[in-house]
Amino acid sequence: MWVRAYLLLEDGTIFEGRGFGAEGIAFGEVVFTTAMVGYPESLTDPSYRGQILVMTYPLIGNYGVPAKEIRENGIPLHYESDKIQVEGFVISRLTRPSHWASEMSLDGWLRREGVPGIEGVDTRALVKRIRERGVMMGALVVGDHGEDVGDVLERVRRLSYDGVNFVENVTPGETIIHEPKRADKTVVLVDCGVKYGILRELLRRNFRVVRIPYTHDPVRALEEFNADAVFLSNGPGNPALLKNLVEKARALIEYGIPTMGVCLGSQILALADGAEIYKLKYGHRGTNKPVKDLKTGKAFVTTQNHGYAVKAESLNEFEVWMINLDDKSVEGIYHPKKPIIATQFHPEASPGPLDSTWVFDLFEKLIKGDAHGF
Repeated sequence: MWVRAYLLLEDGTIFEGRGFGAEGIAFGEVVFTTAMVGYPESLTDPSYRGQILVMTYPLIGNYGVPAKEIRENGIPLHYESDKIQVEGFVISRLTRPSHWASEMSLDGWLRREGVPGIEGVDTRALVKRIRERGVMMGALVVGDHGEDVGDVLERVRRLSYDGVNFVENVTPGETIIHEPKRADKTVVLVDCGVKYGILRELLRRNFRVVRIPYTHDPVRALEEFNADAVFLSNGPGNPALLKNLVEKARALIEYGIPTMGVCLGSQILALADGAEIYKLKYGHRGTNKPVKDLKTGKAFVTTQNHGYAVKAESLNEFEVWMINLDDKSVEGIYHPKKPIIATQFHPEASPGPLDSTWVFDLFEKLIKGDAHGF
């Protein structure tokens, strides 16, 4: 027996469907991804905290949920964190799983983790609405909770995604150390909600990774762990709220410490440079986003998940490295005199194409002083 469910947007639009996963009411910013596959990675991506995720591809759930026991260097291979991070999940059609690595259905996974989902939604119409109006706050209601639609709408309109520090909910409570089989260098990773794909890429290159909470001082951690570089991770929410982290990043730039930032980490470095950040109308989320490297003239396909971008003209010491070929927004920055690079897209590409994993190779060269002429 199916459960009645509906998605309510802050403009009053209602999309009805069938509930799956857990019953309940979830609130969040409604965003969409154009990825065709990779729902286990997307659902567990900490950058989606505070958001209700819509998948545009119509058939979701066909390969079930992979086992966490499938690991690389101790890190789950098909997950980006230890749990589902989205507030709610919206799809067109829930399919039955059939895959050798599956240990449960998508429905069962969401139910076990207390996350509501809705299927039977016209996701094409929903995405068109978001593209026209921009991202909106919304409520996903699964089951009968005696809530009046008008009351739910009033609650939605009182909410703001931009004013909440979601990083506090995804950063670790203490320092975590990941040891590769053979450690060549040590990287201090400021964990604002790091994707496991980033950890996997760093460990593949024999980096010892010291994950510190975003409130800790990376310069002090460099000294404490005799580290060689700093990595500023991805994460959810508005980067302008992380003023203390911006100040710490300013010190990294001043000292010229080898540093790499991804997504939120890139925005933090830009803010530390005195640049401005603006919110995109509906963000870049998917595994098919074209990017051009302005230094080489080459283009490649990337995975992206961000709702904010850097104003190119507001950069000071940094220069634009890459741009998005769809809207010409900034996709990468670099310091011309110091070993500091950052990408707005996700070079670990999990899920997604492997066109851009070379950025981690460049980071390794910067640490070792081998990136001559970059």
